[in-house]
Amino acid sequence: MSGKNFFAELKRRNVYKVAVAYAVVGWLLAQIATQIFPFLEIPNWVVRLVIVLIAIGFPIALVIAWAFEATPEGIKRTQDVDLAGERVPKKHTWIYVVVIGAAFSIGLFFVGRYSVRNTASAARTELSAKSIAVLPFDNLSRDPDNAFFAEGVQDEILTRLAKVADLKVIARTSTQKFKSAPENLPDIAKQLGALNVLEGSVQKVNDQVRVNVQLINALTNAHLWAEIYDRKLTDIFAVESDIAKTIADTLQAKLTGSEKTAISKEPTANTEAYELYHKGRSLWGKRTGDNIPKAIGFYEQAITRDSNYALAYAGLSAAYILSPFYAGADRHEANSKAKEAALKALGLDPNLAEAHLALGKVLFFSEIDLAGAMREYKRAIELKPNDADAHHWYSNDTLSALGQFEEAIAEGKRSVELDPLSIVINVDLGVTFYYAHRYDDAARQLRKTLEIDPTSFYTHYNLGILLQVTGDLSGAIAEYEKAKQLNDNAYVSTLWAVAKAHAGDQDAARRMLSELDKISQQHEVVGYLRALLYLSLNNKDEALRWLEQGYEERDGSNISTIKVDPLLDSLHGDPRFEALVQKVVASK
Repeated sequence: MSGKNFFAELKRRNVYKVAVAYAVVGWLLAQIATQIFPFLEIPNWVVRLVIVLIAIGFPIALVIAWAFEATPEGIKRTQDVDLAGERVPKKHTWIYVVVIGAAFSIGLFFVGRYSVRNTASAARTELSAKSIAVLPFDNLSRDPDNAFFAEGVQDEILTRLAKVADLKVIARTSTQKFKSAPENLPDIAKQLGALNVLEGSVQKVNDQVRVNVQLINALTNAHLWAEIYDRKLTDIFAVESDIAKTIADTLQAKLTGSEKTAISKEPTANTEAYELYHKGRSLWGKRTGDNIPKAIGFYEQAITRDSNYALAYAGLSAAYILSPFYAGADRHEANSKAKEAALKALGLDPNLAEAHLALGKVLFFSEIDLAGAMREYKRAIELKPNDADAHHWYSNDTLSALGQFEEAIAEGKRSVELDPLSIVINVDLGVTFYYAHRYDDAARQLRKTLEIDPTSFYTHYNLGILLQVTGDLSGAIAEYEKAKQLNDNAYVSTLWAVAKAHAGDQDAARRMLSELDKISQQHEVVGYLRALLYLSLNNKDEALRWLEQGYEERDGSNISTIKVDPLLDSLHGDPRFEALVQKVVASK
């Protein structure tokens, strides 16, 4: 067969038509697979399979077109078809099909290029290229007690990274909710707001330690860097510092000279003190049951091993600050010890962010020194820009108490970005909105927090306060009752009685006043609670007397925010109240 006859035969057997039609349809299917499948989160292997099948199918389609032909009587072998049929004028329907298919394919291509890809690009843009979450490290040691050590390695790396202002580092409170090497990295990236994750494992045997780490782009699953460190236990700080530096370099973060020094610093030369500190820190983070007293015990043991361990003193201060709220400790004694430990930490290391943060909380809670607390919080943020707690307390404490709401809300949002799954931080952003009288925003934030944890006592009673202020007394009472079921205490019982009184049952408030008299024989009852009850009974003089007593007793957790507390709105304009507000906000 000559070349001219061969091409004529290809035309007669419709091979050209099949090739063109297959190319158009194949390209259409390829566009659907590459443009639409990723948007629907269909795995990449399915996309690759579609492309391979299209490629394999092309020569098969050409062979079938050569060997067979469609006739009115059905599919027949080409040599059996009457050649006279070639002279019959042929319809050109196939041309229209090809043109329409081509137009549809081109349209899909541009739609995919400029919408789906832009959506994916937007997702990457939302997640900063310099954002990272350090996931929990696997403990590969046989001794389960070494789980604290693995947590400590993770925490030290995270702490060093948090000092780099050019990075966004997700707090441990949020990352702890995930496994060390989860399968659904893109979903975790979206939940945490971090493009990159660090996975790792730790194996400790006697005085030897192996640390295995890998840095991964969570959206693409690309491995950016990996390393295995086999070192002596005494070299663990050098390992943690090297990991932090390498991550910063890999993510192209700019480090200042002070930041390079900070991430290289060894907090203690005593590895035993190091392990005890991280046991305390792990328990402090749980904040339930007897974990705070246990944390205090571990911090004190760490200090016994190394009396110059500034970070252990800062941890001890933070634990004492929270002990009245979570462990029923005496407020005055705990605050005194918290201040002593914070000042000791700063004496050992004036540039320790954790110590400045702890001292700020002491000044706010126990001395009602708003200016002093603000100074310490700002210094903590300067030293550790990614510290979610520093942004949180700066927002919800001093900025809110002084009515600087624009900055308070911005700082609160920043703290949520850094610790997106923290219940306390999410609730307190809602509380900041509430202080600013932005009640719709407060409601949205608190209900969003309940989606994270429907059993949060803290969220339910704060939502109850919001509903009470906005006039939904039945809703408020229902939320207080939910909170009481989860953790019944004098504070929530008082809020419930106040709401009942406003709803018409003033005897509930009177009964609660009697109950507080009984409780006060065994435990401190802050004046703020009685002030709320007397306000619900429309006795402003008694309410003011108890608020003034709360100030004298330095109940900073309640009195520091009286200027912006909506529960006290009815007192605004009263000379005694305004004088008290001035005392609260004045520099000490």
